[in-house]
Amino acid sequence: MSTQEYRHIVRIIGNDIPGARKAIVGLTQIKGIGYSFATAILDTLKINTNINIGFLSESDVQSIEKLIANPIAGNFPLWFLNRRKDIETGKNLHLLTSDIPFTLRNDIERERTTSSWRGYRHMYGLKVRGQCTRTTGRKGGAVGVAKAGKAAPAKSAEVAAPTSAATAAKPAEVKKESPAEKKK
Repeated sequence: MSTQEYRHIVRIIGNDIPGARKAIVGLTQIKGIGYSFATAILDTLKINTNINIGFLSESDVQSIEKLIANPIAGNFPLWFLNRRKDIETGKNLHLLTSDIPFTLRNDIERERTTSSWRGYRHMYGLKVRGQCTRTTGRKGGAVGVAKAGKAAPAKSAEVAAPTSAATAAKPAEVKKESPAEKKK
């Protein structure tokens, strides 16, 4: 435990994390940081993963923020980053918080405007990564053959009266006379 007083809320990279959370779980609440990245951050800084995040000192919090902002400076391997060889800058980046959906939307819009195959698939809401689409990935109701022989139920009694089942059954009950019976 640290000599620092307990804080109920710790702010890291613009996210409020409850102080009762363990350090490893608290870091995963930041969008863009997963369990393994949080473990690597705490191991690099030699911070206990089971300590409550409310007991971290201000210097620990600042060193965590510094390492999250620039993971390449912490000697993390490039495959650990979530945006390698960015198209606009050509650099290896690690995106966090609101940058992730913003960049994703920009990437999809760029695919659409260049009229690439992936852009067409995104535009029509189809699978993009080569999955089979014959049976899965359908949107809307069930696809198949409707059951035959059942009529749709009537909406109200007033509208259904002339074509109700009782009047429809009467012509079937009436026996037609044969030509021989008519002569008699």
